[in-house]
Amino acid sequence: MNLKMTVSVAALSMVAGGALAQDLKFPIGEGAFNWASYEAFKAAHGDLAGQTLTIAGPWLGPDQELVESMLAYFEAATGVDVQYVGSDSFETQVRIDAEAGSAANISVFPQPGLAADLARLGQLAPLTEADATFFQENYAAGQSWVDLSTFPGPDGTPALFGFFYKVDLKSLVWYSPENFEDAGYAVPESMEDLKALTEQMVADGVTPWCVGLGSGGATGWPATDWVEDMMLRINTPADYDAWVSNELKFNDPKVVAAIEEFGWFIEEGRVAGGRGAVATTDFRDSPKGLFSSPPQCMMHRQASFIPSFFPEGTEMGLDADFFYFPAYAEKDLGKPVLGAGTLFGITQDSPAARAFIEWLKVPAAHEVWMAQSGFLTPHTGVNIDLYADDTLKGMGEILLGADTFRFDGSDLMPGGVGAGSFWTGMVDYAGGAAAQDVADAIQQSWDGLQ
Repeated sequence: MNLKMTVSVAALSMVAGGALAQDLKFPIGEGAFNWASYEAFKAAHGDLAGQTLTIAGPWLGPDQELVESMLAYFEAATGVDVQYVGSDSFETQVRIDAEAGSAANISVFPQPGLAADLARLGQLAPLTEADATFFQENYAAGQSWVDLSTFPGPDGTPALFGFFYKVDLKSLVWYSPENFEDAGYAVPESMEDLKALTEQMVADGVTPWCVGLGSGGATGWPATDWVEDMMLRINTPADYDAWVSNELKFNDPKVVAAIEEFGWFIEEGRVAGGRGAVATTDFRDSPKGLFSSPPQCMMHRQASFIPSFFPEGTEMGLDADFFYFPAYAEKDLGKPVLGAGTLFGITQDSPAARAFIEWLKVPAAHEVWMAQSGFLTPHTGVNIDLYADDTLKGMGEILLGADTFRFDGSDLMPGGVGAGSFWTGMVDYAGGAAAQDVADAIQQSWDGLQ
C-alpha cells in the first residue's frame, strides 16, 4: 500500500536550487506549457509542506507512471507528499475502504455510478458551487460535466461530488484516407451526409461499413455504443439521461428509434459479410477490413482505443485517420459526443485534498499528461499543440468542439442490463429480431431488478 512518489519532502525543500527539476518530466519554464497557471497555483497553495495526500485509483503500469508524472508537479508546487496506490480491483477496494473509514484522501473513479453510490452513503465529500462554475466556464460542454458529477447526497439533496479529469472519446469513424481519395469520397459533415455517402458507396459496388460485436463473454457491447451515439443524435440530452436512469423506458419509441438507427447501418449491402456476420465478427478483427486489398469496407465506427488492433505498422494520418461521427443537421441538437472518463472525488477530506481539486483546474496539470500519451481533456485553457501527436490533437479538437458530452450509457445502467440484457439484446437484433421486441425484453429485465 505504500507506493510513494519519487519526489520526497526533503527534495522539495531543495527546489529553489533546482534539485527537483530532474524528477519533473518537463522542466518548469521551458516549452509551450502554461507555466503561468502553475506559478499562480503555487503562489496560492505553496505552503502545505508536511502534509500527506493519499490517492487511490485504477491506473497501473505505464498509466501509473503517467499520472505520477503529473502528480510530481502538484508536489513541487505545494510541498505535499503524494502517495498514489493503483489497483486492478479498485472498484471493490474503494467500497471496502470507505466503509471501514480508511479510504484515501482522493479516489479516482472510472465510472460516475460508483461515485454516486458512495455519495449517497455519505462516503464522498461534496465539492463547491465554485467548482461547478469552473466546469461551466472552462470545460467544453461545461454543463454536461456538472450534470455527470452531480449526485444525491445521504439526505437526497443533489450536489457536485467529483471532478472529471482524463476523458476517452467514442464518437469516431475510422477510415483509410487513401481509399477515400482513390474513390473521390469526402469526409461527411452531418449525419445526412454520412448516410448519403453510405448509399453512394453501395451504388458504387463498395461495402461501406465493418461492424463486429464479438467480445467473448461481453459480446454485444459495441452495438450498445452505436445505440448510445444514436440516442444523442435523435433525442435530447435530457432524454438520454432519463433513458440511462430508466425514467424513459427502454421500450419507449424514442429508444426503439435509436436501435433502428443502428440497424440502418447494418442492413444487407451496407456491412461487410452481411448482417448475419455482425454478431459473429470479433470487434478486434472488424477494423482490419479497412486495410485489406481490395478493402472489405470503407468505414468503422469505434472508440479512440481501436488503433491498438490495426495491422502492425499502420501509420496514423497516412494509412488510417478518423472523423467525428456526425450529428443530424436538421435536428439542431448541436455536436454531442459519447465517451468515458475518470472522476476524482474526495473520500477523506483534508486541506491537501481540497488543494488537489484546485490543482486539477490548472491547465498545466492537463498539459503535462497531454504531452505524453493516452490523454484527452475538455479543458478549454490548454495549449492543444502540446498533444503528443496529431491523432490525439484531432481527438482533442473534437472534444473541445462538443456541445454535449455524455458518459457511456451501458456503464451507468445496472449491471444486469448494461452488461447483460442490453448486450444480448443487441446480438439478437443484429441477428434479425425486431427492435421493439428487443427493447421490450430489455425493459422486462430492468423491471425484474426492482
